[in-house]
Order: sequence, then C-alpha cells, then structure tokens
Amino acid sequence: MVDERKRTVLLGLAFLILLMLSSVENAFFFQILGSVLQNQYLAVAMLFMHNVLVISLIILGMTFYVNLVSTFFKKEKYGSVILEHPRTFALVFTLVIVFLSILRGSNMLYGEIDVEALPLILLISAPIGIVEGYGIYLTIKKTLSNTMSMKELAFIYGIFFIAAIMEVAFINILAWISKG
Repeated sequence: MVDERKRTVLLGLAFLILLMLSSVENAFFFQILGSVLQNQYLAVAMLFMHNVLVISLIILGMTFYVNLVSTFFKKEKYGSVILEHPRTFALVFTLVIVFLSILRGSNMLYGEIDVEALPLILLISAPIGIVEGYGIYLTIKKTLSNTMSMKELAFIYGIFFIAAIMEVAFINILAWISKG
C-alpha cells in the first residue's frame, strides 16, 4: 500500500514539474513557429514533437488520476465516476481541448479572438481538429480504462504525425491563397 502511495505521489510530482516545463516549451514553440514554418520538413517535425509532448503529458496526467482514485479515494461514492465512464469523459475532455486550441489559434492569427471570423476558423480547422481530437479521445479512453499498449501508443502517435502533416499543408495552402 505504501509503495502505491509513493508511486502516486511521484507521478503527481512528475506531472506538476512536466506541466510547468510544458508551459515554457509552449511559449517557446509559439514564439519560433513563424520562422519554423519556412521549412516544411522542420515544421512537420516540430508540430509532431509538440503533439507528442502534449499527448505524453495527457497520458501522465490521466495515469496519475487513475492511481490517485484507486489509491486514495477507494471509498468515495463519486471518486471513480470518470473511471467508470471513460468514453464520456474522453469525449467531453477532447471537445474542450480542441475548442480551446482553435480559440488559441484564432487568437494567434488575429491578435484577438474575432467572434465574427470564428465560424470560418472552426470550419477551416475542422479536418485537423477531427484528427487531433480522435487522437486525444483514444489517448484518454485507453489511459482511463487502463488498456493502453505499445502498439496502441504507436498508433496514436501516428495519428498525430498525420495531423502535423495536415497542419503544415493547411498553413501552406492558406499562405498560398493569401498571396494570390
């Protein structure tokens, strides 16, 4: 029992430390993104690595949550609701993350969130959002249901590699359209 508690505490500490480091990475990533997009191969690699870091952080956070509930909150009536319904939680969490990602993207493009342009941004971002959303959904569902295997993890990372390629292609198409 003590080892499970120590493991849970260490997972929580690792999650907090990596969450703080990811904040620094995120700021750096968005600061250099404009210059990185000049080289398509570098852009795909950077976006893919950014997505891998995000997904790995989600996996670590969800693993911490599973261990926290199973170790510290066994007797709570509502403590394991998320673990009992991983699909529902994964869907809601995915929708929130994708929507916030789109809002952040529109904020980066226009300097502020343009409510009038938001429907167009949502429509344009939909294919990438669907692919990334599916990857996030699978990640959360597999982690919460404790069924993640190496093969499934490789599949999820493959989804995010495809999303990175789509995103760079989409940015290049938008740049080409705006020039013409």
